[in-house]
This record gives sequence, C-alpha cells and structure tokens, in this order.
Amino acid sequence: MKKIYNLKTFLTLLITFSLISYLFFWISDNYHNQNIYDSFSKPIIYNPPTDGNDTTFNYLNYPLLDVNLNEYKEQNSDTVAYLAVGGTNVNYPVVQTNNNDFYLDHDFNKNYNKAGSIFSDYRNKLNDLNKNSIIYGHRRLDNSMFTSLKQLLDENWFKEPNHNLIYLTTTNNKMLFQIFSVYTIIAENEYIKTHFINDEFINFIQAMKNRSIFNFNTSINENDKILTLSTCLDGLGDKRIVIHSKLIKIERI
Repeated sequence: MKKIYNLKTFLTLLITFSLISYLFFWISDNYHNQNIYDSFSKPIIYNPPTDGNDTTFNYLNYPLLDVNLNEYKEQNSDTVAYLAVGGTNVNYPVVQTNNNDFYLDHDFNKNYNKAGSIFSDYRNKLNDLNKNSIIYGHRRLDNSMFTSLKQLLDENWFKEPNHNLIYLTTTNNKMLFQIFSVYTIIAENEYIKTHFINDEFINFIQAMKNRSIFNFNTSINENDKILTLSTCLDGLGDKRIVIHSKLIKIERI
C-alpha cells in the first residue's frame, strides 16, 4: 500500500510540475511576443463616423493602411507585408520564408516561441498577389495574434461598417479587401489552393461562398483576387476559422 501511495504522490507531483511548467512557458512566450510587437508603432485604421442609421458606405473612399515596412524589415528581412482587420486586434507585420513550418513556432525575431508569427504561405507573392493569397496565425488565450478573428463568427459583428474590411500593405502596394465568406472547417487543403487553371478559380470562389455561415451578397468573378486568413478554432488544432476576402482597392506606393 505504501508503494502505491508513493507512486500516486509521485504522479500527482509530476502532473502538477508539468502543468506549472506549461503555464510558465505559455505566459513567457506570450510576454516575449507581445514585447516585440509593442516595440513598433502601429498604423491607424480608419473608423468611419456613423450615427447608427446610415447603412451605406463607400469603401472605395476609405484611406488605406499607411505603413513604413522598412522599420520591420530592418529587424527581420522576412517581412513582406503589414496586415490589419477592422475592429479586431489583428494589427501585425507579416513574414514569409520558404516553408509553412518555421514561423509556426518562431517569433518575429526568429527565436523559438510557440506563439509563432503572422506569416504568409510560402507559395504566395503578396506584392503581385496570387489568385488566392493565404496568411496564417495562431489563436492565443491572451487574445493576441489571430484570436480575435473568432468575433467574425458572430453575425452581429458585421453591422459595423469597418468590420468586414481587411487592410494589407506590402512594399509596392496598399490594398483593401472586403470579406465575402466566413466559416469553420476541419483542416484541409482545398481552401489554401493558390494556383488555378481554366474554370478552377470561379468554381473555387463559388464553393467558398457556399461554405459561408453568412450571406454577404458580394459579387465575385474570375478576375478578382482573394485574400484568405486561416487560424485554429480551438486548442485541439483540427478545426480552422477561415475568412475569405476580395480585393476592392489598391494603390501603388
């Protein structure tokens, strides 16, 4: 009985130590990641004045994201863009390397960090834009990174005019995208396709529209270019929150 008691005590202490260690490193990762981003100045996102009654907004008149990417490139040459989503905490530089693994667990300074970074799919060229460009980020319990994208699963969220817009600034362009599809799905490769032939793209965007849990009544055609955001739905990692948006405005820098 004494051996059994000692074994239970040992296992309890081991589990407790493991949980404390996990919590310590989780908090440490978030703290270090946030300090990196807090060291940069954040661009201002336009919020239109409204009395709550006017539901017609000309998004083409919205000012775009004014960002000097050189500030970020000096610290990390992998910087390719700056991303912001209206009405959320998503306001981050975007990095890119030759794979989709490195920045899953490395911070903006390229140090190992489970919070990772906001990064572009390695197949994309954000300066020129593929037909479908994808940006990834983790969901963290401190509401950093892509966590606040979960708000987009609430239909009431989109009643504010700025809440269906995504801003992206690259070295050459300032761009504005309008969301046309939001949904959750088991992790798959279909929504992260970047290259299409013949009628594949028009079939793709129609399929992504059909998946949406809301009807945005947004017209899309084969000439449009799409920006896709992807993050985990929960801590299990097998489900994704996916947001698709189409390019509606672009200005050369």
